[in-house]
Amino acid sequence: MVEVEIKSTALNKIGQRAVWIYNREIKTIKGDAEAGSIAVLTHRGKKLAIGFVNPKSKITFRVIEFYPLKNSDIEQIIERRIEKAIRKRDQIKNTNSVRLIHSEADGLPGLIVDRYGKNIICSFDTAGMDRLKALVVDKLIKSVKPNGIFEKANKVREKEGLPVEDKLLYGNIDDEFIVEENGRLFKAVLKGSQKTGFYLDQRKNRQIASMYGNRRTLDLFSFSGGFGIYAKAEYTKFVDVSEKAIKLVEKNCALNGIENYDTVKMDVFKFLESEKERYDLIIIDPPAFAKNKNALKGAINGLKFITINALRLLEQNGHIAIFSCSNAIGFEQLLQVVKTSSQKVECELELISFLKQDVDHPFLINIPSSLYLTGLLLKKV
Repeated sequence: MVEVEIKSTALNKIGQRAVWIYNREIKTIKGDAEAGSIAVLTHRGKKLAIGFVNPKSKITFRVIEFYPLKNSDIEQIIERRIEKAIRKRDQIKNTNSVRLIHSEADGLPGLIVDRYGKNIICSFDTAGMDRLKALVVDKLIKSVKPNGIFEKANKVREKEGLPVEDKLLYGNIDDEFIVEENGRLFKAVLKGSQKTGFYLDQRKNRQIASMYGNRRTLDLFSFSGGFGIYAKAEYTKFVDVSEKAIKLVEKNCALNGIENYDTVKMDVFKFLESEKERYDLIIIDPPAFAKNKNALKGAINGLKFITINALRLLEQNGHIAIFSCSNAIGFEQLLQVVKTSSQKVECELELISFLKQDVDHPFLINIPSSLYLTGLLLKKV
């Protein structure tokens, strides 16, 4: 087996049960280390963990299991964890669509699996998991019994030295699917869409935000209109720069009997420069402005601009929800953004709730990257 020896400076990370080891933290790699092969992580001869090694990737080693091992058979470990992850989602009863496997947070580095009824959409984002694709597909067929399994390839595969190509892996899947969620209906495009078809991670947050403000709702970066449709306000305005998103909003409004609304196909920044109407609920759910720490300053400034201008449109005692879907901008940064923004607008904000991704996208505290969606629900007082 390939042996990956880490530097002493990285030893503390293992004690904290970190699951990513970067190339700069590795002293030597002994053996024929192909992209995605199984390796043992060591320090001065002591075995620390077993996992995937990929010399082509900046994240060179990904932990599957720490020593002492209960089982050294990787295929058995993978199958057991797939089964455990699926059973864990049995508690979710308010929807027909869930995330079944959430990568490292389910002990399966790089594997994403979403279920839309009898359709399975999955991503293999690491070379190690890609090598085990046949095993994963076979286990999903046996455990979930889907009509079809479709692979949606993410660009992150390029960092692992893998091709980026969507493909059907088993059976057939629906081109479109109606997601049922807490009594709401949403059309999801399963092929050629953002993410795996729908933003399942915001399920709980859509429900929470809908409890506040039901007169005039402004849904910024609306995508398929989830937040605005949940609110069922007397009037709703949806804003998105994408023509496809706007058409999807219109279809979803029809599915849910939403009639008094407007859609605005416009860049949100430009929209906020000219908008004069006021609202009692505003949702700010932008794409990932900061995909890494190098983009953090510009992302923070962008969020401040949006928040300042949104607060100017928010009625007194109205509510505003602001989200970040980037690990680089978490609760602390969001709190600073809204604090600075409220000072600029000369208003006070009361924090109603911290928000994060729903339970089928678990957050393990030893894996900070697994908390990637954070949000704040605030009241203008």
